[in-house]
Amino acid sequence: MTKHTMPEKHDLLSRNRSHISQAPHRRGSIDPSKLLPMDKTAHIGGHDNFNVLFIGAGNIMFGSPEGPWNHSFRLEHKLGPRLKVVALIDPSTERAKEVLAKKRDSFVVSAYQDTRVCSNLEEFVKTMTPNELPRAVIIGSPPMFRGTLQPNRDIEAQLLKQFPGVALFVEKPIATGSLSEIEQTYKVGKMIDNSKTICSVGYMLRYLKAVQMMKKIIHDNQLTVMCTIARYACAYEAIAKPDWWDKSKSYGPVIEQGTHFCDLSRYFGGEVDLSSVVAHSIEWNEAPGKLSKMSIDESKIPPERRIPRATTATWKYQNGAVGNFTHVVALQGNNYSCELEVYADGYSLKLVNPYVQPVLYIRQPGDDNETKMAFPDDDPFFSEISVFIDNIEAKDNADFEDLHILSSYEDAARSYELTWAIRNASEKNDTKSKAV
Repeated sequence: MTKHTMPEKHDLLSRNRSHISQAPHRRGSIDPSKLLPMDKTAHIGGHDNFNVLFIGAGNIMFGSPEGPWNHSFRLEHKLGPRLKVVALIDPSTERAKEVLAKKRDSFVVSAYQDTRVCSNLEEFVKTMTPNELPRAVIIGSPPMFRGTLQPNRDIEAQLLKQFPGVALFVEKPIATGSLSEIEQTYKVGKMIDNSKTICSVGYMLRYLKAVQMMKKIIHDNQLTVMCTIARYACAYEAIAKPDWWDKSKSYGPVIEQGTHFCDLSRYFGGEVDLSSVVAHSIEWNEAPGKLSKMSIDESKIPPERRIPRATTATWKYQNGAVGNFTHVVALQGNNYSCELEVYADGYSLKLVNPYVQPVLYIRQPGDDNETKMAFPDDDPFFSEISVFIDNIEAKDNADFEDLHILSSYEDAARSYELTWAIRNASEKNDTKSKAV
């Protein structure tokens, strides 16, 4: 009889190294004890400047009241006085100047005092001095402007050309465009891979301690995942952006928002047999789809472009396991409700509330009760940035230890393709909706 073991909270595996050979089922994971919150870490030592180029002056880069995202804040803590943001590129130069003014009026002024505002990458390249060469580029521009090889939507290809070897951090989803453009997205991923450029995509939920604990339990007990069940219910009352409700612009909530849980499903279940995806949706004009507290005037959006209120999908993984995903636009107030369940022989692992106060419920053989593990001080946004910077430092310093980047560009492209497969399947099965 196979002996099953439950890990003690502090009985953890040693750190993974991206350049050391590992067992296939353990690759792509991190010892949870190595994912330290910002208040438990120190700035990376050294006196040399660490030049960073920002693409995008929006909320993901500088934060907003709606959520915990704020890459600039995490970089400031990781790099301390070494951080030098050489330029902030955004067509909305006024917005860029506004966010820079706030940074310069704070204790992190040294990182931004010489930051230049440019309307596009070409402007920065033409005026850049040798001292401004970036070591890393953070791409936080809207996904509609990246992930392809088309002019003005090819920022990754432009950066590879202008700054070969410079590390890239790309927000997710890596693109939003028509279904026919997915092939281009894979070509971008191949270009990044062939150039051996360090690249991390911002699927930050992979960096949750709870998620890495789930990976550890699966590995330690030599389990094969049988089933994944993901649920994402958003609080629509607080979503006041008209573009979000227009699937010709956002490409729909599964692609734009549900992407996180489709990605987590793949992270545990493996590659999806896309031909097996079956999906259904509730449309805006069906009785269950009537919403009473929308903050935008949907009448201004053409009917065929209005988003579904709920989408549910099932599929087979290539190894024979099954997956289920549901996205619901139903809740009011501010708090979302999100869960991921992973089942294997004798085990259930249930991740609850991953965005705010992650809790992991574990049931194992020999015990019908669930063990609860809470992770109140976790910050996956910091962890993903920290691991990204560590990989850059490790590339330049053989003595510096790095952790494995958990989401490559190609991996992210597969998650993007899955979300499109779900949307496409739901629209094929629903005569009341039409792909835009």
